[in-house]
Amino acid sequence: MTRGRFITFEGGEGAGKSTQVRRLVARLQNEGLDVVQTREPGGSPGAEAIRNLVLKGEADRWSPVTETLLMYGARRDHIERTIQPALARGAWVICDRFADSTRAYQGGAGGVEPALISALEAHVLDEVRPDLTLVFDLPVGIGLARAESFANSEGHAETRFESKGVAFHERLRAAFLAIAKAEPNRCALIDASGSMDEVEGQVWTTVSDRLVVHG
Repeated sequence: MTRGRFITFEGGEGAGKSTQVRRLVARLQNEGLDVVQTREPGGSPGAEAIRNLVLKGEADRWSPVTETLLMYGARRDHIERTIQPALARGAWVICDRFADSTRAYQGGAGGVEPALISALEAHVLDEVRPDLTLVFDLPVGIGLARAESFANSEGHAETRFESKGVAFHERLRAAFLAIAKAEPNRCALIDASGSMDEVEGQVWTTVSDRLVVHG
């Protein structure tokens, strides 16, 4: 059986990734594809338990190095229990965040040494790499305002990273832009400042151009 496709969505807070993940999943399913929608941290029962530890609480609850170790613990469980089985059966896996988020949040913005993150990637990812990564970009002020509005309207408690301050999020944006620039064959930059329909159009055009979409 042919291995499935693995698409990841990346970007800072308030970029609208989760909405666009749902929209892409629906369009791919309309093409007759077997599609698994998932997220990080999370995507498996064990990883979801770690998500609750990492995303809630005070900004300084964990150091960046501890965050990195927690993220990779969650990621390994997610890979073993969700991603690898789905790809092996030929499904398309659409994931809201993956390893690039650790590179950007804990590495570029948090200051964790790249060597540590690279070593964990080598041992934990087990050859699992995205076929396509969509990097959502928008100005930090807009993203944080969107994230705050969503948190207030939904009673959203996972606000630990949003509370880390503007300077952290400027470093975060720069880190994601650097990742997209360094790996253009895998990554595509998405302008997330437009309407949901405009962004969806960019996503679908990119996926259609980069990957063969058919059931």
